[in-house]
Amino acid sequence: MLSAGLPQGAVPKLERPGPLRDRVYEALLELITTRALQPGQHLVESELAGHLGVSRQPVREALQRLNTEGWVDLRPAQGAFVHEPTEQEADQLLTVRTLLEAEAARLAAANADKAGVAALESLCVEGEKAVTADDVDTAVALNAAFHAKIMTLAGNTVLAELAAQVDRRVRWYYTPVARQRGRQSWIEHRELIAAITARDEQLATTLMREHTEHTRRSYHERTQD
Repeated sequence: MLSAGLPQGAVPKLERPGPLRDRVYEALLELITTRALQPGQHLVESELAGHLGVSRQPVREALQRLNTEGWVDLRPAQGAFVHEPTEQEADQLLTVRTLLEAEAARLAAANADKAGVAALESLCVEGEKAVTADDVDTAVALNAAFHAKIMTLAGNTVLAELAAQVDRRVRWYYTPVARQRGRQSWIEHRELIAAITARDEQLATTLMREHTEHTRRSYHERTQD
């Protein structure tokens, strides 16, 4: 286990071939977004390199890229640390997410077919099982998949591209409140499915706006505890 505190089994296996620096970047980003590496945690190049089975060079390159993208802070004479998002950062991103997701829900209600609705139903069933099993990691992944599917059903490529840009940060903010949101989140998902099935664009928009707003409030309430 890393002295920095990575849980056993958290380090993903790197696939080869492919640009190693990109593989290391993806592995580290996944560890950050799932909170296996916590905000504020010190990232030691040699330790990360050892656990990923690579040299320090691709780790250094990956950390520089993550710093540029705002996931990691490189501090002179101190090293690399997982970025600690401010309340303002989280609020701004989750507000943008609400705008994107609400429009996606409206378009999904207008465009979704039976196969699309069935896919949402299947994801919802699996998500409910994960909540019952208290499997937070799986619940978070299924939550992301559910929202991604609605984005697909919306049928707007530009909207989907914009949503993809914020998806990983949404997962980052959602992970610490996933247990708190729990079953209620999936109840809200079922309400969304019903609105999409009924092709009620206005209701789907309202429900998605309320759903994402609940997550935003939960995040802020958590930080105030």
